[in-house]
Amino acid sequence: MQDMGKVHSDSLDALLSENARLNSQLNQFKQMLDAMPAMLYTSNNDKKSITWCNRTLTDTMGYTLDEIKEMGMAFFQEILHPEDFGVAMVARNEFSNNKEIFGGILRVKGRHDKNWKWLVGLGIPYTHDDSGSLSEVICVFLDFSFVIDTSSQISEALREVLRRSNEDVLNKLTAREKDIFILAAQGNNNKEIAQTLNLSRYTIETHRKNIRLKLKVRNTSELVALAKQIGFQ
Repeated sequence: MQDMGKVHSDSLDALLSENARLNSQLNQFKQMLDAMPAMLYTSNNDKKSITWCNRTLTDTMGYTLDEIKEMGMAFFQEILHPEDFGVAMVARNEFSNNKEIFGGILRVKGRHDKNWKWLVGLGIPYTHDDSGSLSEVICVFLDFSFVIDTSSQISEALREVLRRSNEDVLNKLTAREKDIFILAAQGNNNKEIAQTLNLSRYTIETHRKNIRLKLKVRNTSELVALAKQIGFQ
């Protein structure tokens, strides 16, 4: 009986030791998350409301986690630049359509901030419900001013990323639309493009409208700027 009691005591001691070890690891992990120089959070994708965040986010934005949870989507409406709030809605829709990762740059202003901060962020699906539908996403955002120590590399990286992104967009154009895009970027008007390609002016106008829609540019100036980024000038 004494041996059985000793075995029981040893087992209990082992469980307590393992529990202490796990608690220590958990606390260390929490401290690491809070100390990270990036804002981390999970959010309900349908409601667009934060369910958890690290201390960096609460300290940076000036809201407690309880306040953020209570505000729901209004938190994003409060901190995001009016022109950038649509990015959050696009991300929600993209994740609902099974997108595996969504990234971008946007502006935020904390409760006590006077100026907007530029953030670069990434989000991925995190949890799913019993039916397999997406429940939560996990996101990380970094204040762009934190990476100013490598400004020349940042400039080059942004140019490269934009060039590749714009090339992908350009691939949406038909061969004829690409011809017109290049000629328009070179400063040719509709009449000159029509003469060069032996097409009617009306046809050129229709193509240019489609090009603007596909490339999401509003006018010739933006089209020329896009062409310059891609290297078509």
